Amino acid sequence: MFNKKEIETAYQRLQPHLKPLSLLTSDYINTQLNADVFFQFEGAQITGSFKVRGALNTLLTLKEQGKIPKHVVTFSSGNHAQAVAYACKKLAIPATVYIPKTASEFKIKMTRFLGAKVVVTDNRKEAESLSQQLAEQGATFIHPYDNDDVILGQGTSCYEALSNGLQPDAIFAPIGGGGLISGTLLAAQRLAPSSLIIGGEPQQANDAYQSYIKGNIVGFNDSPNTIADGARTLQISERTFHQIKQLDDILLASEKEIKDWTRLLFSHLKVTVEPTSAVAMVACRKWLTRQDQKERKSVLVILSGGNIDDTTFQTLWDKEHIE
Repeated sequence: MFNKKEIETAYQRLQPHLKPLSLLTSDYINTQLNADVFFQFEGAQITGSFKVRGALNTLLTLKEQGKIPKHVVTFSSGNHAQAVAYACKKLAIPATVYIPKTASEFKIKMTRFLGAKVVVTDNRKEAESLSQQLAEQGATFIHPYDNDDVILGQGTSCYEALSNGLQPDAIFAPIGGGGLISGTLLAAQRLAPSSLIIGGEPQQANDAYQSYIKGNIVGFNDSPNTIADGARTLQISERTFHQIKQLDDILLASEKEIKDWTRLLFSHLKVTVEPTSAVAMVACRKWLTRQDQKERKSVLVILSGGNIDDTTFQTLWDKEHIE
């Protein structure tokens, strides 16, 4: 499906348009886990998440092909919505975004601020259906993850992290629809082929895990009830499943583990991470505890974003204590 060199082309295409990110680390976390943990923090990227990489790569690719859309449509629980709104504003393209009412108020507000027409729907299925209807009327549909150019763009997060020669024993990324982990796999195959690629997923939104174990796509009828809003997808796609089947493992995170690590990352990296980011860190910790403690490991964790609203932030900290 993918030529490994395509990820390098996507990275070069996006470089002039994105903020360069430096890897983060924490002496405290390294000591506690007896490992060298490097973080690619996408919360510092434009729009506060990795999603802008996929949206921009898709539209810039269409521009190179002389196929600039007259109107763009998508659906999203928030980060992809902001990404598409930003990319369309940058290229002066009208955008319509359907967002389920369960999405973060902050993400809805920022999508409107970035210039997109926002339609709030009762649920995710309605958002998907309405976006498809508008696409059938002629709008260009940019899927949050079921799109080669989106996957390649999202993979440039890992590509950037590895571009200075880092060769980790394992690389971790959260799984929602599977675009980020698919792109991460492609980047690692290009720059760090010996690294293990491991996905993290909420226990309460474990459709990718179930699909990985059973060998066929398993989905939900309604958005999963998890604090990790970026993982509330109904199911992965055939496109992302093809990549997910190649992963070395998928590890699950309980809601308590997600909340604990969201707070710990906030405290020790001094950055605001959204709960979906912490899912990858939970997977990292679980993997490390299974390793021979005499051999110090080097790992890369993709922290997918930093967009978090007041309500979620309060939920994380009310009557909670860092151990």
